[in-house]
Amino acid sequence: MLGVPFELVEYVSWLIHARRRELKSPWRRLGCFKQALLVLAHLRKNETFAQVGAGFGVSESTAWRYVDETLEVLAAWAPGLREALVGLGEGDFVVVDGTLIPTDRIAADEPYYSQKHRKHGMNVQVVARPDGTPLWFSRALPGRTHDLTAARAHWILQACLTREILVLADRAYQGAGATVRTPYYGHRELPDHYQRFNRVHARLRAPGERAFARRKSWRILRRARCSTNRISRIVQAVHALLTCGYSG
Repeated sequence: MLGVPFELVEYVSWLIHARRRELKSPWRRLGCFKQALLVLAHLRKNETFAQVGAGFGVSESTAWRYVDETLEVLAAWAPGLREALVGLGEGDFVVVDGTLIPTDRIAADEPYYSQKHRKHGMNVQVVARPDGTPLWFSRALPGRTHDLTAARAHWILQACLTREILVLADRAYQGAGATVRTPYYGHRELPDHYQRFNRVHARLRAPGERAFARRKSWRILRRARCSTNRISRIVQAVHALLTCGYSG
């Protein structure tokens, strides 16, 4: 059981059908609907190409081609940062946080090792609405990249400043300036008004954490076994699935 609605499979199969017509390649070993099922099984359950290929009666290499083709199609539908912020402006706020997608790496791969999480992976920045709806996922950077460095590299802070959108972030973004607000810390006994600010800040950020919980329901993002070069496309594909009307 995939645990996804029938409408989502139909949506993905329609995109595959449009892609095949564009390539003038209508015939394949699997129909559009079954290809959609194969790809969703790979993303949702993190099954290997050999496993999904055996389940659908195709070779491992064919399963890889089906998945790679569909990821490209889905990723093209993922919104960019500017598009994601359309409709937001002065008086609105978003929740920004970084998340690590663990990877199977060895100790020698220092750029991918996150000291914060004590594991190898890729850093992805997430911008979410106050209710937790994900608006935008960044491309993946090596795991040792600091969240504030990543946010600046992706122009998240500048984009929100331009639109005068308030950004609620955790302590990793302290010193960001612009419209970013982070909790106060560094004092054993904070003044009362600092403590009140921290409580309000935490309460407003809490629903935004749903964006990260929803990401984890796609098991391929719990531990990616693929090349780090493909993780950005996988993240964009999952984002497209999350924004097509399916809540995850």
